[in-house]
Amino acid sequence: MNKERSRVSAIQMATGPNVSANLLEVERLVTEAVDNGAGLVVLPENFAFMGKQDRDLCALREIDNDGPLQEFLSHLAKRHEIWVVGGTLPLEAHDNSKVRAACIVYDAQGKRVGRYDKIHLFDVNLVEANERYVESETIEAGDEIVVLDSPFGRLGIAVCYDLRFPELFRKLLDKGMEIACMPSSFTAITGKAHWDTLVRARAIENLSYVVAAAQGGFHINGRETHGHSMIVDPWGNILSQVPRGTGSVSCKLDLGYLASLRRNFPTINHRKL
Repeated sequence: MNKERSRVSAIQMATGPNVSANLLEVERLVTEAVDNGAGLVVLPENFAFMGKQDRDLCALREIDNDGPLQEFLSHLAKRHEIWVVGGTLPLEAHDNSKVRAACIVYDAQGKRVGRYDKIHLFDVNLVEANERYVESETIEAGDEIVVLDSPFGRLGIAVCYDLRFPELFRKLLDKGMEIACMPSSFTAITGKAHWDTLVRARAIENLSYVVAAAQGGFHINGRETHGHSMIVDPWGNILSQVPRGTGSVSCKLDLGYLASLRRNFPTINHRKL
């Protein structure tokens, strides 16, 4: 690993329906992160497109391993010589009327090294805001967990609503997760109520770093997202955070500290169930 690029970064956006404009913004923010020493960059959920309706996402559906968004991420990683955790993008599903919300990871040579399909789908009614979300109408759920070796540590991948299901993170931990990479797009209401608490809880209970990259701001489709992308250490400390709007945060992670903490405060080994 390039010593000058030993930091990890979470990118925050307020994505709209113009794919070209969104990708230009990704390039700008990733360049900013690389200039700050990032060698691993995590993009937010739906980094390339947020349309007026959820169904609009299906028009961008790509074949696995073939498509302009996947090509963009590969070239981005190779050009900057960084690892990229590619938020989510829409890939073909078994159901032709739906997509898979896929998070694809590329190494510093632009080679694809992993793919995670979002497992938990956001089907909720937020009565107080008169908002209703039914991701299952558009997205086909995945069913496999993903943990990858990287120069930065063992990466466990989760997406947004997955954050509310600690059993998923336990399975990632059992596969050796040291860093949870989490592209997200929390609503303003649920984010204000739970985002900070849940991100820190997943870090604390698994004694793992969490790199949470979120959407943050007002979107053309009328949605408001919470933002507050953050990097959290295994003790639950927020190392860096972006409140609202676009931006990035970068930190150097200390796996020696993580190993020491797990050794001296071995709650993971004390599990009974």
